[in-house]
Amino acid sequence: MMSFIHSFQSEWLKKKGTLAFWLVFVGGFFIPLIFLSRGIFYPQDFLAEAKSPQFWNVLLSRCWQFMAILLLPLGVALATSLITQLEFRNNTWKQLNTTPQSLSVIFWSKFAVIIVMLLQFFILFHIGIYLSALIPAIVHGSAEFYQRSVPFSSALKTASLYFLDCLPIVAIQYLVSLQFKNFLVPLSFGIGLLLASMIAAQWQYGYTIPYTYCLYNFFTARQGNLAPGGVNFHYWAAGYFIGGTLLSYFLYLNKKEKG
Repeated sequence: MMSFIHSFQSEWLKKKGTLAFWLVFVGGFFIPLIFLSRGIFYPQDFLAEAKSPQFWNVLLSRCWQFMAILLLPLGVALATSLITQLEFRNNTWKQLNTTPQSLSVIFWSKFAVIIVMLLQFFILFHIGIYLSALIPAIVHGSAEFYQRSVPFSSALKTASLYFLDCLPIVAIQYLVSLQFKNFLVPLSFGIGLLLASMIAAQWQYGYTIPYTYCLYNFFTARQGNLAPGGVNFHYWAAGYFIGGTLLSYFLYLNKKEKG
């Protein structure tokens, strides 16, 4: 356990100052910043919306609309590939493999860093959403805003489902990134599958493509289950995540050249 903790700390320090590190912060606040600017520079619209009892539900839905369809899956694919490819870019795999830690510890510590970064992104995103409403309310003196309670349980449930639905992307990008030295391979693979998922969303078996689930989740919240046949795509997401992670682990342990 201590070996894993030390390895995790080491991997966490490596990602500081990288593009993946900034991607979490910029990505988490990007959409909320747009709504913050709108609330400040268009006070009449904000004040009118703040009077609605559904203010928070509408704001959350709008923020997730832009995030879920493209930015979240694309950001997850990019960040996972960047973190996994750190050793290839720095040519430090051989150095890492000579350290007194097992291959399992190396694999799972890197994987854990990606999962924690994803959690960090979700937290920052929701902090940004709250500030995008709070700051305009303070600036414009909206009394109605303070009468609107934040739907914490609903927001947490929504975030949990989106988190689950993007885990297959983490597992698959991690798998591909560990197998290829060239960063363009996992990146192109992720973008290709993401575009394929958007095209295949209406296909009878579109739910079999693991990058479709964030898209399905968003439209399900608005129109009912979009997945053909009423398939529970959250189960598919969990299955792809577990299967992809275990396959990645097996291939990593049995890879002849790990650097």
